[in-house]
Amino acid sequence: MLNRLSVATIWVTDQNEALRFYTEKLGFEIRADVKNGDYRWLTVGLKSQPDIEFHLEVVKPGVLFTQEEADQLTRLVEAGKIGVGPWKTDDCQQTYETLKARGVDFVQPPTDRPYGIIEAIFKDNSGNVMVLAQDK
Repeated sequence: MLNRLSVATIWVTDQNEALRFYTEKLGFEIRADVKNGDYRWLTVGLKSQPDIEFHLEVVKPGVLFTQEEADQLTRLVEAGKIGVGPWKTDDCQQTYETLKARGVDFVQPPTDRPYGIIEAIFKDNSGNVMVLAQDK
């Protein structure tokens, strides 16, 4: 039976740019970077969660998508309609300030929510919307 999640996909428009964003701005580490022809298996992860990887996958036609579907998904990612997270932090304000200083594009500063978190919202370089959350 199923045991746990090991890899989750984050759809990106450019793997090299995404790699720089996730490692240099967010502080992820590279877990795998393997090429097989024109396919690249590229994963990153947080040092604090060694058993979970995020596959930075370019949207393109092939086994999963037709050209039309790949184009639609790319437009949704770029428009900020695809979300990832929430990423947990112990101090939302401090993490917000650190990431903003590194050039991360925030669309919402830390905001106290009635459902028990303080959250800030940012986008990666492909357009994916990410929630940064601190439990109250």
